[in-house]
Amino acid sequence: MRVVTTESTSLTSALQSRIAKEIAAVGGWLPFDRFMELALYAPGLGYYANETAKFGAMPESGSDFVTAPEISPIFGQLVASQLREALQKTNTNEIWEFGAGTGALALQILDEMALLGALPERYTIVDLSGTLRARQRLALAKYEQVVRWVDMLPDAMEGVIIGNEVLDAMPVQLLQRTKGQWHERGVVMNGDEFAWEDRPTELRAPVDIGGPQDYLTEIHPQGEAFIRTLGERLTRGAAFFIDYGFGESEYYHEQRHMGTVVCHYQHQVDSDPLVLVGLKDITAHVNFTGTAVAAQDAGFDVLGYTNQAYFLINCGLAPKLDAANLKARSMASKLVMEHEMGELFKVIALCKGVEPWRPLGFVQGDRTHRL
Repeated sequence: MRVVTTESTSLTSALQSRIAKEIAAVGGWLPFDRFMELALYAPGLGYYANETAKFGAMPESGSDFVTAPEISPIFGQLVASQLREALQKTNTNEIWEFGAGTGALALQILDEMALLGALPERYTIVDLSGTLRARQRLALAKYEQVVRWVDMLPDAMEGVIIGNEVLDAMPVQLLQRTKGQWHERGVVMNGDEFAWEDRPTELRAPVDIGGPQDYLTEIHPQGEAFIRTLGERLTRGAAFFIDYGFGESEYYHEQRHMGTVVCHYQHQVDSDPLVLVGLKDITAHVNFTGTAVAAQDAGFDVLGYTNQAYFLINCGLAPKLDAANLKARSMASKLVMEHEMGELFKVIALCKGVEPWRPLGFVQGDRTHRL
């Protein structure tokens, strides 16, 4: 288990100092989305920009959380089936992966495609983390002729996009309703520590939220701007995003009054992003209705929306399980069990510049009508 060492204390102190200076520079109050951006991505200091361990199945490894590719290679094998179909339907030859983590998903996809004799001409990874890029290069060394890394998108691109747990790490704005009045929640300094402060705002959630109680929630301008940017740049292709979240009616239900921002540290979950800054992940659930609307505004067609369980089953989970040993079947089952990842995680499919079709992963259980 990773402990808070002198090195990590120094890291978080340096990041706190960096954020504190920005708070002072902007008048003493920093909106949460900017705080989250710095906490996660400040060069050399933010969670995804520093060298601390992040991904892994066990806390003993020093990791903070586990993603589906680390749970079972069957995940990437099934995603590969969907991507292969999408490459054929869009008549393109390049896969673009955003936020590739350890490279595990890319390796599983490329291994499966190589097995099928269907390697893409190019596999492009877009990842801003230098330390994660280094891990990805090691993991994907045998595919060095196919894989490349970029930190900026070209003005025009073609191909099939995959993003697993990317949208949840995009900074969100926090809205707090107190005694019927809406405020934006930001961060101030209380001595040497970060603290919350709410300020009146004209910002609102995209739907009216019922109930008289105080209510905390998020809006997602950066995530939706990212989708619109992809729509502007992608001339022909498709996109698949896998993440935890809900449609709008569920996201802003009156009973969901505590918001969805959570932090991950050593496989423990908490709701306080103001401590151990730079040492723990900060995420928010995805509003998939907002994602779909932003996509349509940018010229995408929405091809499908379903939960991860249906997506993986549709992509051929059963024969993969039949061929696996007992331990592998047990691990893979976590991907589809309702109380594990099967229901909370959703998949949305988009296309642009091609004739829309019903993708393999959405043949059964499509929920687009519920967005």
